[in-house]
Amino acid sequence: MNVTLRQLRVFRAVALERNFSRAGDHVGLTQPAVSRSVGELESQLGLKLIDRTTREVALTEAGQSLAARLDRLLDELDQTLQDVGGMAQARRGKVRVASSPTLSANLMPACIAALAQAEPDIQLVLLDRIQQDVLGSVHAGEVDFGVVIEPSATDDLRCESIMRDPFVLVTPVGHPLTRSGAVPWQALDGQALVLLDHASGSRRLIDAALARHGAHCTVAQEVGHPTTVFRMVEAGIGISVMPALALPPQELGRLAIGPLTPTVERDIVLVHRRNRAPSPLAQRVWALVRQTAQARGLNGGPQN
Repeated sequence: MNVTLRQLRVFRAVALERNFSRAGDHVGLTQPAVSRSVGELESQLGLKLIDRTTREVALTEAGQSLAARLDRLLDELDQTLQDVGGMAQARRGKVRVASSPTLSANLMPACIAALAQAEPDIQLVLLDRIQQDVLGSVHAGEVDFGVVIEPSATDDLRCESIMRDPFVLVTPVGHPLTRSGAVPWQALDGQALVLLDHASGSRRLIDAALARHGAHCTVAQEVGHPTTVFRMVEAGIGISVMPALALPPQELGRLAIGPLTPTVERDIVLVHRRNRAPSPLAQRVWALVRQTAQARGLNGGPQN
């Protein structure tokens, strides 16, 4: 059965007007088009809905039954379509975003504060998770989008790079490597390192950079949180390579930070499922997160 919404609306007009010409005026069709539409509906249903004579249009029993129910059904459909259409202009609601820990701590607070100023009726619900779990939440549709370090596999993701974040060297104050400006990656060869573990989206990038520049290091400790890394470096357990965004804004205490050369950066990206476009509300939050990141003076651009 292939009954169309147009056929139902035309039949309702005929049932109300009991006249094909007046029904045509009501729905914006000619009298022959109205007659043809009703005939097509009867053909699809396999029932005669209207008895036509030269003097009047009368509903059959089946036509009366359909007409009695059609007003409510079409009114509900119209309201539903208006409600759905209004989503594009919706200004109120929740948007769920998952992000990796360093981004949750050092980027997302500024985004949430900016959203509260620009879109006070939108609530950003933040899920602070390790990168693998953020990507899992995106794939499962649990969140509207994720904020992660450049993922290794993006076939089923739509990604947009919003900022570049360089890796830096973290040592105790007075360490020889951070006494004289930029430090070559090769100079880390033989050093004991305290690094974020492989749950971090940055770890594979750090390992690749060390290998690419011939720095063969001992990993003294692998930990899950940047604060733990910093405390271990302060304690003399090793030095570290960390993303600049993970550094605390102040209170570095007994730590020294030095640039590494050549510069190696990680991409911070927004991700959503390629086959699931974010809602209009989520798109506004996506744009605001991008703007907030780029306001830090770092460049980003579209990918994939």
